Amino acid sequence: MKIENPFETGHIRNYILLYASVVVIMILFFFASTLFNEVKEVETKKFSTELNATMQAQTQRKQEEQKHKEARKFRLLDKAY
Repeated sequence: MKIENPFETGHIRNYILLYASVVVIMILFFFASTLFNEVKEVETKKFSTELNATMQAQTQRKQEEQKHKEARKFRLLDKAY
């Protein structure tokens, strides 16, 4: 059994046509997906800038600790070695 050369028998044209048709179909699907894709508007989220009760309590506690640190006779180190 002899293997035929596809370049001599003309089969290469069929392979090129098959490849080109697959590429054209991919391009058509890409355009169809971009044309019929509806873009939805996304609402922007706005966060509250007001402090809630827990945040206010934490800031008050930090201020009291700061005052308490300043009232001490000896200053302690921030880090223990």
